[in-house]
Amino acid sequence: MLQKVGRFLATATIAYAIMVAILWAMQDNFIYPAPQYTVDPPPGFEVVMLETSDGLSLRSFARPAADARPTVVYFHGNGGTLRGAVFATQLLAEAGYGLLLVEYRGYGGNPGRPSEQGFYRDGRAAMGWLEQRGIAPSSTIIIGNSIGGGTAVQMASEYSPRAVLLTAPFLSLPDVAQDALPFVPTQLLMRDRFDNAGKIADLTMPVFIMHGTADDVVPFEQGERLARLAADAKFHRAQGAGHALSFTEQGQRAQLEWLDQLLGGGA
Repeated sequence: MLQKVGRFLATATIAYAIMVAILWAMQDNFIYPAPQYTVDPPPGFEVVMLETSDGLSLRSFARPAADARPTVVYFHGNGGTLRGAVFATQLLAEAGYGLLLVEYRGYGGNPGRPSEQGFYRDGRAAMGWLEQRGIAPSSTIIIGNSIGGGTAVQMASEYSPRAVLLTAPFLSLPDVAQDALPFVPTQLLMRDRFDNAGKIADLTMPVFIMHGTADDVVPFEQGERLARLAADAKFHRAQGAGHALSFTEQGQRAQLEWLDQLLGGGA
């Protein structure tokens, strides 16, 4: 009997080790599914090319602001596309906000491979593109959805925009992975971190965080806890909403109402 138990434990240990090794080796594929199809810009948008510090040209979408409104820099989630970004910012566009919808390296036919540091370079290219056109960081609103919140928080820490809005954000990438895979030591295995919890307390601008109570990808509690870590944050509890909150009228209305209150109904 003891021999059988020993053989079982040895087999289980080997199987677990193999599984963990596969997860470690394949983590980029799981984190960055990177849809590759391209779409034409809808009316009002133009295709722009963002030039990164490591020599990539990233096809993205932009539209000008109306009536001196701020410009929104939008970072979509890990399975997102420019088409989805257009939809997620529809009410902002209708309200006259400028929009720069950033498409990452390795997404939508863009060159390069996705990574945390690569996303930060993509974000810096977006902020630099705006500055070259006379739009200062103080005239921008940075929005991040899900993993895009990691780039949004990093860019906010570097560029001090007028405000930051996060939808369904996590404390860190290992934290959200640990929730999904509690039997795997994600804190040790994951190369990319997107440590929002370690950065958000240092942000000096207003922060708006909204999270759906029925989110089955990033736990609602992580967004709630992240808001408590921020120095100046408003938290919006979206009752019954899931991870696709940014694509709902409920979510977009909440963003607009907060921005109108912050900006006094204007720029």
